[in-house]
Amino acid sequence: MPVVVIANPKGGVGKTTLATNVAGYFASQGHAVMLGDADRQQSSRLWLGLRPPAARPITTWDVSADMIVKPPKGTTHVVLDTPGGLHGWRFNDVIKLADKIIVPLQPSVFDIFATRTFLDQLAEHRNAGKMQVGIVGMRVDSRTIAADKLRSFVDGLGLPVLGYVRDTQNYIHLAARGLTLFDVAPSRVEKDLEQWARICRWLDQ
Repeated sequence: MPVVVIANPKGGVGKTTLATNVAGYFASQGHAVMLGDADRQQSSRLWLGLRPPAARPITTWDVSADMIVKPPKGTTHVVLDTPGGLHGWRFNDVIKLADKIIVPLQPSVFDIFATRTFLDQLAEHRNAGKMQVGIVGMRVDSRTIAADKLRSFVDGLGLPVLGYVRDTQNYIHLAARGLTLFDVAPSRVEKDLEQWARICRWLDQ
């Protein structure tokens, strides 16, 4: 049972956007998906409450910021949305659970340096063969200098950039209805699905 963790100790970088859409992708493939929310804000749990009955089911995983437990039985894929400030024993618990970790990272010097220590820790665990780690650039145009700087920074860590998620209202409008890119007609979100293609291939590995 793969466990995909969305993590970055910095807040406001798009963790919940990634977590909900990863869960939506797995659900679109017919998997039995659970989405856990260890963030005190409980944004992913709120999103689940907005999800319409007709949408592909994604169930909740009862975790909290103070207790990250093993996923329950009876599911095939788990996605965990984690809080800002992830470190210490919470970080260690996440490492024990995760098969894959996706780190959302905005291409600003402030975000990059705020996340540096965390990425170094992940790189060490990745090199030890314990899990796969990938970076997703958030709210970025891959053709910009900012994207190039982000890529150069991450390349120095030996971590792959899985893709770039553009700054678009599509995510906001869909989230308000408990939906993801993978719940609507592909023609409506064609550009966004193109950006997700590489991310999805990595998830399927």
